[in-house]
Amino acid sequence: MSSQDIPEENLPAEQDHHAHGAVSVADERDPFSDPGLPPHEHRIQDIDERAAKRSERVVAMLFTVSMLATVGFIASYVTIPKDKAIFVFPIGHISALNFALGLTLGAALFCIGAGAVHWARTLMSDVEVADERHAISAPPEVKAKVLADFKQGAKESAIGRRKLIRTTMFGALTLVPLSGVVLLRDLGPLPGTSLRHTAWSKGKLLVNMNTNEPLRPSDVAVGSLTFAKPEGVEESQEDFQNVMAKAALMIIRLQPDNIKDKRELEWSHEGIVAYSKICTHVGCPISLYEQQTHHVLCPCHQSTFDLSDGARVIFGPAGHALPQLRIGVSEEGYLQALGDFEEPVGPAFWERG
Repeated sequence: MSSQDIPEENLPAEQDHHAHGAVSVADERDPFSDPGLPPHEHRIQDIDERAAKRSERVVAMLFTVSMLATVGFIASYVTIPKDKAIFVFPIGHISALNFALGLTLGAALFCIGAGAVHWARTLMSDVEVADERHAISAPPEVKAKVLADFKQGAKESAIGRRKLIRTTMFGALTLVPLSGVVLLRDLGPLPGTSLRHTAWSKGKLLVNMNTNEPLRPSDVAVGSLTFAKPEGVEESQEDFQNVMAKAALMIIRLQPDNIKDKRELEWSHEGIVAYSKICTHVGCPISLYEQQTHHVLCPCHQSTFDLSDGARVIFGPAGHALPQLRIGVSEEGYLQALGDFEEPVGPAFWERG
């Protein structure tokens, strides 16, 4: 429909486009003229204090529900067993704890957002004000104007006059962060000295990872590489991976004359040496052995360790030698540990002391 088809009485009247609510009409000389702002329409809350009170109660109710949901989040976290499952249609069987935590935390955050939006749409000033752009570096008079506008906005938000909204909003915003504080419990108990100890101890037999049988010295040939675990550690255990992340062991048999490090020779048995399998760079499992040079190589970042010289680092980003496990032979003739590692196993611990 063209402008000629619109009745003249329905066309907007020409007004000063600088006045609030004025609408200018584009002409041929300036087809992209500023249309200005539409006339301001008052909301029911602006003219009826009872409607404003109803909106205030709605906002306060939303903030109160947020507080109750946060309390429910904390109560759910404390009281609901983590292994309890419930059926929720149409999702199916899910963790009751996860469902309760997600529902309560979602409700707490949603109600804060909904309350803030409803407050802004019904009670805060909705008058649109056009302002000219200014330079990035504001002159003093502009700074004073901004401060005055802020004070005016704070006044028009009615936060000082609507005490019920202010009180419940502060309560909701104060309680919500407690959800994150409570979640810190999931970090588990303090590690104590657990990082300094592994599953190895005096008398623990060295068990072959492949055959699940204790190792005898005759089972380890010169130049061979064998992986071992502590006696009593089984793959069916729930914490098997965590235990082996520190206790994984590699067994290599060298000619005693080829061992350069004095302590390494003392801690070995007939040339059989036991070293941690965990690289001291980022914790990758070492699995590559070079028989002629007695070097082991980490496949992740090519850190190389000399097993004939205390497993010192000869190449790559690793900063420390591999920890050695002191071994001997039991009365039954099986290889056994004579204690735990004397230094922490793996990476990122040395600098923590």
